[in-house]
Amino acid sequence: MTDNTTTETALSSDVTQVRAQKLAILREKVGDVYPAHFHRTMTNAELAEKYKNLEADVETQDVVTVAGRVYSSRNSGMFMDIHDASGKLQIFSHKDTTPQEARDLLPLVDIGDIIGVTGVVRRTKRGELTINAQTIIMLTKSLLPMPEKWHGLSDVELRYRKRHLDIMTNEDSKLRFQQRSRIVSGIRRFMEDDGFMEVETPMLHSVYGGATAEPFKTHHNTLKLDMYLRIAPELFLKRTLVSGLTDKVFEINRNFRNEGVSTRHNPEFTMMECYWAYADYEDIMDLVERLFARLAMTLHGSTDVKFGDKELSFKGPFKRVPMPDAVKEATGIDFLAMKTDEEARTAAKAAGFEVEKDWTWGECLAFIFEEKVEGTLIQPSHVTHFPKDISPFAKEVPGEPRLVERFETYCNAWELGNAFSELNDPEEQRRRMVEQLEQAHARGEKDKQLDDEFLDAMDQGMPPAGGLGIGVDRLVMLLTDAPSIRDVILFPARRNRQD
Repeated sequence: MTDNTTTETALSSDVTQVRAQKLAILREKVGDVYPAHFHRTMTNAELAEKYKNLEADVETQDVVTVAGRVYSSRNSGMFMDIHDASGKLQIFSHKDTTPQEARDLLPLVDIGDIIGVTGVVRRTKRGELTINAQTIIMLTKSLLPMPEKWHGLSDVELRYRKRHLDIMTNEDSKLRFQQRSRIVSGIRRFMEDDGFMEVETPMLHSVYGGATAEPFKTHHNTLKLDMYLRIAPELFLKRTLVSGLTDKVFEINRNFRNEGVSTRHNPEFTMMECYWAYADYEDIMDLVERLFARLAMTLHGSTDVKFGDKELSFKGPFKRVPMPDAVKEATGIDFLAMKTDEEARTAAKAAGFEVEKDWTWGECLAFIFEEKVEGTLIQPSHVTHFPKDISPFAKEVPGEPRLVERFETYCNAWELGNAFSELNDPEEQRRRMVEQLEQAHARGEKDKQLDDEFLDAMDQGMPPAGGLGIGVDRLVMLLTDAPSIRDVILFPARRNRQD
């Protein structure tokens, strides 16, 4: 039996050799096969729009210049389809319309090459918008064959590793990344329209913080300083709020966390984080609902979005439910009726949950929520009133010091956003950060340090504020019907090829 991999490698090598030979002929025949510039007069989409009313079997007198990659070739190059970023166009080369010099180039043109064409616009009897070529210019000779166009890249890992081929051969992938661009742009426009000012904060931190996560570590040679890729921009954005530069600040930021990889996690990811002075978490809930509805309308013309076999409605208001109420409804366990950590652990064990012997009341509540409630939150929902035990930087709920003014937004059982009424008492902030630092050191995180510059800024006085972080990648997944985060990140993290 012949080994398929060996056969494919041999075939690929033969094809590559033929293309290299054609390149040598082209260099001798036309000189520069990779010119620095080519002036086209229209994109394929602009051409289609301008001539959308041109009837079948009609030839114009209009001469245009177009360019694109050759995706198909028929009848020895007489008919070619070229694609640019905007769409497809048919090229027709015939002795009645195309000079011999241009037709001599056709045997040297392969699928995957990029060519420039000048010619007359017409529509064929079959209704295909076509250019009758007058000149053909080689703009880029491709030395590697394209994947078979009807199936594209069937190997999922290869799609992520060679994203250029995935987009080249998969219209769904191409559309998804075009939609991602519109989503990110839409977030920026929405925030600016709402009065928020965009800033840029450092990606290299000498002290990491703003979230609980393992950082990526590096070293600055000149400063002789260990540094960390940011895990969150929170502390710098709050310092911006202290400065009085603006009352409404946001950043669309790239974050890095040295943790696991899954269909919803990538070591580097995009968030939109914002802080709004004199607002609280309820104001932020309203902002999230308005933002999500705007993005759905921009992308789909409706607040109803299809994800897999689900219909998701991003029309506000979203369901709002306190975490203790959600857990009580799902399990019958009333955490608010309990007074001690021991009561919470006993109740959790009695209900069949395995909890650690040192877990607090809030940790037990949050664990059971994750186990029994999170997976049921399909339609967009805000879960409010988180335990203070797991939310050290949010303000307490009046009358219930064990809970804080925090919410997370869920959809399709995924967390999409996290928001607080932000703690701005500098003494309480310092106490909680010291406590968090001691816990980190107890876990063995010896690099963790107290961010004295942030605490100094807080001593200066930060206004009351609502803060929010939204996972942009997961939001893009939902709005574009993508099952994996790697489908919405152009070049996701991946293992070494040998692994």
